[in-house]
Amino acid sequence: RFKVMEFVRDEITKGRQAYIIYPLIEESEKLSYEDLMQGYEQVKSYFPEPKYHISMVHGRMPNDQKDVNMQRFVQGDTQIMVSTTVIEVGVNVPNASVMVIESAEKFGLSQLHQLRGRVGRGAEKSFCILLTGSKVSNDAKERIKIMCATNDGFKIAEKDLELRGPGDIAGTRQSGALNFKLASIVNDKPLLEAAKKFAEIVCEEDPDLSMAKNLQLRKYLQSHKHQGSWSKIS
Repeated sequence: RFKVMEFVRDEITKGRQAYIIYPLIEESEKLSYEDLMQGYEQVKSYFPEPKYHISMVHGRMPNDQKDVNMQRFVQGDTQIMVSTTVIEVGVNVPNASVMVIESAEKFGLSQLHQLRGRVGRGAEKSFCILLTGSKVSNDAKERIKIMCATNDGFKIAEKDLELRGPGDIAGTRQSGALNFKLASIVNDKPLLEAAKKFAEIVCEEDPDLSMAKNLQLRKYLQSHKHQGSWSKIS
């Protein structure tokens, strides 16, 4: 960690800015990684005032205070932004060249990719540094491996889908295995696209499924109607 902070200091010396991201805002009895408030104090010890100036934002902070602290960073009044994932989207600071993500094993793959997108918006070379705890699951190792291997958002989304599972297409689960007997939503993409196209043709030709050739399909759908009721939400 000392070497990482030295690197951040070097970037700041060049006139750049940095993000340091934490997954939580306060200590949890169940989770063993460092929270934002502890991290903020550590960062202040590495980068003491008045030479360095640090902003901090998190989800429980009042919106007006959050906006002030964010604007100070955007305008270059502070060199370091210590934050949770509230900066995941909507923040554009081209001068920010480095991001350090603490406890990276606790973040999802898509979330890590979104966070990384906050740097590299200017002309200078950018860096995203992932720090982990001592105990990292195999899934977390795979997520970090993918992050280091590619910047391609499509590849990352596909891998994220493979690792988390797609959840319930017609239900409320956003992750986990589907109850397909044979098909894989990742490996059988062409087959699923063909099925979707066929379904669109059937719906356009016979929306009530009253034609003789579609009666068996209608009977099947009626028997599974309770499983697809959530699909009306979207």
